Amino acid sequence: MENLNKIIELSYALDTFYFLMSGALVMWMAAGFAMLEAGLVRAKNTTEILTKNVALFAIACVMYMLVGYNIMYPAEAVNSVWPGISFLLGEDNTVEDVLSSDGETYYSSLSDFFFQVVFVATAMSIVSGAVAERMKLWAFLFFAVAMTGFIYPIQGFWKWGGGFLDELGFLDFAGSGVVHLCGATAAFAGVLLLGARKGKYGANGEVHPIPGCNMPLATLGTFILWLGWFGFNGGSELKISDVGEANAVAMVFVNTNAAAAGGVVAALITSQFLFGKADLSMVLNGALAGLVAITAEPLTPTPLVSTLIGAVGGVIVVFAIVFMDKVKIDDPVGAISVHGVVGMWGLIAVCFSNPDAKFSAQLIGVVSIFAFVFIASLAVWYLLNAVMGIRVSEEDEYHGVDFSECGMEAYPEFTDSSKG
Repeated sequence: MENLNKIIELSYALDTFYFLMSGALVMWMAAGFAMLEAGLVRAKNTTEILTKNVALFAIACVMYMLVGYNIMYPAEAVNSVWPGISFLLGEDNTVEDVLSSDGETYYSSLSDFFFQVVFVATAMSIVSGAVAERMKLWAFLFFAVAMTGFIYPIQGFWKWGGGFLDELGFLDFAGSGVVHLCGATAAFAGVLLLGARKGKYGANGEVHPIPGCNMPLATLGTFILWLGWFGFNGGSELKISDVGEANAVAMVFVNTNAAAAGGVVAALITSQFLFGKADLSMVLNGALAGLVAITAEPLTPTPLVSTLIGAVGGVIVVFAIVFMDKVKIDDPVGAISVHGVVGMWGLIAVCFSNPDAKFSAQLIGVVSIFAFVFIASLAVWYLLNAVMGIRVSEEDEYHGVDFSECGMEAYPEFTDSSKG
């Protein structure tokens, strides 16, 4: 009996360590988002976008600790739609809790919090890039409080906390919907109210490209995100301490990588076909689209099917970005297309690889997450706009929000804030 208890404790320690290291990889995605966005905005807006990415991560950690985690994973929900509200984290598991749980408690509850909180920050990071170059810093940060403390946790409860979407059989392994569609929908609501950057669209519907200032930085950010995604999807298996789970984690890693590769190749070919050029920004978004697409179900497909799922995502994202510009929805980094449009594809793609998936449940999940997050986010954005305004002045936008919002520039040797 003593040997069995030691084995249980060792398994608990191993699974907790794996969970924490997976969370650390996901935390590193915050650096990926920061570098990607810093590379895809203009030099005069770089400091502000970096400030947003550091601050939103900290706000997410504080709000999720104070209230968000207990909303998403309540001890006892009010019902399957509304989880109720409670505050602060509880105590961690004791040895007695683990040994008496009959294998049900196999990692630290605080490691679960850490893994979940970096997911919240990921969802909020999606918003950052879409509203870049014209939003007030403090309006964005106040929205981050509402998003990470309340909006994200409520819809997260519906699936991962045992709410009505989980009861319906909605499948979302690591968050194509709960994380990526949620973040993109919040961004979409903000962009609609915020409007396009000055000069992006002409009076006759023409689109004026506004290139990013640092494509090497954007490429580095993409590779960091690609690396972090192994923790994002791999950690969502939750366990690694037996042969079956270890094999499952390996499959998740392989499929995640395969989907990203498929997304790159497909976006590269699609951009060459559409534009006659190999557009690097589309290639980078193709990688991210493949990763988003496979996130809903990275375990059940074969590597070949995963590659195809990612490839479809890579094609979709190119056309989605072009479409967004046609309807004058200005998204400097393509976040709404990558995480929103392709997030929907990822949720539907589950039906092609997981025999337990029900198309009706997946569709209800897409509609429920989009509708709730859009309405809730639009209400918060509207309130912020009425109280403090969400857009910087035309003059500040022209000179760059680095100086007006942060009082410093990222590249003072190479930029002149008096020029647009």
